[in-house]
Amino acid sequence: MCVTNWTADRIVALAPDTSSARAGQELAKDRKWVTRGGNGVALWGECQGSGKNPYQVQIDLSEPAFKCSCPSRKFPCKHGLGLFLLFEKSPEIFELAEPPDWVQSWLTSRQAKSEQKAKKAEDTAPDPAAQAKRAAQREAKVAAGLQEFDLWLRDLVRNGLADIASKPYSFWDGPAARLVDAQAKGIARSVRELGSIVSSGHGWQGRMLDCLGRLHLLIQAYNRLDTLPEDMRAEVRTLIGWDQSQENVLAKDGIPDRWMVVGQRITDDDRITTQRTYVIGERTARRALILHFAFGGASIESTFQPGITFEGELAFFDGALPLRSLVKKREHEGSPINTLPADNSIVEATRSYADALARHPWLDRFPLAVNDVTPMQAGGSWIVRDAGGAFLPVSSAYENAWRLLAISGGYPVTMFGEWDGAALLPMGIIAAGRFYGV
Repeated sequence: MCVTNWTADRIVALAPDTSSARAGQELAKDRKWVTRGGNGVALWGECQGSGKNPYQVQIDLSEPAFKCSCPSRKFPCKHGLGLFLLFEKSPEIFELAEPPDWVQSWLTSRQAKSEQKAKKAEDTAPDPAAQAKRAAQREAKVAAGLQEFDLWLRDLVRNGLADIASKPYSFWDGPAARLVDAQAKGIARSVRELGSIVSSGHGWQGRMLDCLGRLHLLIQAYNRLDTLPEDMRAEVRTLIGWDQSQENVLAKDGIPDRWMVVGQRITDDDRITTQRTYVIGERTARRALILHFAFGGASIESTFQPGITFEGELAFFDGALPLRSLVKKREHEGSPINTLPADNSIVEATRSYADALARHPWLDRFPLAVNDVTPMQAGGSWIVRDAGGAFLPVSSAYENAWRLLAISGGYPVTMFGEWDGAALLPMGIIAAGRFYGV
C-alpha cells in the first residue's frame, strides 16, 4: 500500500469547519468502518451510520478528491475526513485490492470528464469570420458604453462629491447596469463597489476620488488601446470585461518550481464563494494568485493547504503584472515551509509595491512578504513594525490580531499578506522556523 505524505494536521486543515474536523477525528477509528481498502491511487470504505445501509466513502488521492453517499453538503464531509485520517494513522489495516464497482465507476467518470474536457478544447474550432464579426460588434458596444459612462463620470466630478452620501443605491446601479448591457462587466463591477465607499468611514471622499480617477484612467487607456504595449492591452481588456479562456492559458508554457502555499482567504459575495490562494516559487521567487469559485452554496474542491509546498507548473494569465495563474501540472507535495523569499524591511516591501503599481495602476491587492516585522498595538490599532521603525497598519477587517501576537511572542517574524495601499491583511507568518496560517 502506498503511503501518502499527508499528515493528520494537513488532513484536518481540509475540513470546511471545526465541527466537521472534530467529527472526522471521531470517525478515524477502525471499529467505525465496515470495510476499508486502497490501491495507492484511491481509498475507499463503508462507514455505518444511523441508516440501514453504510455510507460509501471514496477518496481520489491524486487531488485529493472526495465522494460520499451521505446527505451532507459539506466538502469534504466527516466520513471522508475520517477515512483519510484513519489511513494516515493506520495504513496497514487497509486491504490492498482492486476498487469495487462503486469506486471504479467514480474514478472512471472522473477520468472521462477530464478527457472530455481536453478533447472539447482540442475539437473547438470556431468559424474565423463569424468570430471576427462578433468581436467587432462587441468592441463597438463597449466603446459606446464607455463613452456614455465617461460623460456620467465627468458630470459627477464636475458637480462635486458633497451630496453623494445621500444618493440611493440605484444611483450607482443605473450606470453599472448600462455597462453590463454594453458587455463591459468588469468596469460595471467596479462601479457597483463605489457605493460601499461612502459608508467606509472617515476620509471616504478621498478614497472615492481615487477610485473615480482610476476608472477615468481605465477609460482613457481603452481609448488608446492600440498605442499600449501588448501586456498592458491584455490588462485593460480584462479590467473592462473580456475573459481570458482557461484553455488558452493552460496551452502556454508553464513555469516549473517548488511552489510554497503562503496564504489563503475564502470570501462569500452574492452567493459566489471565492478562494484566493497565494503561492511563491521557492527557486524563482515568483508570486502567483490561484482563484477558485463556487456558486449557489456549493463547496470549493481545491485542496491547497497553506504551509506546504508542491512541485508543479503554473501558467499565468496575460497582463501588465501577471499574478493570476492556473495549475498546469501538480505533482507530489513537498516539505513544510520554514522560510520564504521576502523583502528585508518595510521600506523595501513598499518599494516593491510602488514598482508593481507603476506597472499596473489599477492593482487593488498586492502580495507583500517582509522579514523581521513585529506585530503590536499602537494607539488602539494594530500595526507591524520593523527594526528601523517603519510600520504598516493592519487592516481593520483582520480579526486574529491577538493570535498573531501570541504566535510571534512579541518577536520579529516573517509575514505574508495582502497590501491594498492603505492596510495589510495578514495571511501567514513564519515564527521560530515554522509556518502558521493566520
